[in-house]
Amino acid sequence: MKNGGLAARHCVPCRGGVAPLSESAARNLLGETPRWSLAEGATRLSRRFEFRDFVQAMEFVNRVAEIAEAEGHHPDIAIHWNKVELTLWTHAIGGLHDNDFIVAAKIDRLLDDIADDTQPSG
Repeated sequence: MKNGGLAARHCVPCRGGVAPLSESAARNLLGETPRWSLAEGATRLSRRFEFRDFVQAMEFVNRVAEIAEAEGHHPDIAIHWNKVELTLWTHAIGGLHDNDFIVAAKIDRLLDDIADDTQPSG
């Protein structure tokens, strides 16, 4: 399944009671979201974005918030003036779930939709 395939899916509620993805399974899904990185022993999915200025960074964060709310799955967000760091993981299971990769793919699709003058590097 290509990035568009993940981006077309929707998150399903995960309240715990399921095992997090194995490192092997996470690496397979990472192939569909290649601009993201596995972190903390393959229990986190992260990506850093850089924008022209603070306003563009905040516009991006607000669009990410819309995706997160629509999916019911929220990344950890750190903002450093023109840089945004997103970390996805499923708190209820202490690791990665398909939902994390679905949200990452939707964020990648969002970036593809942003005009060239607001496109971040990273």
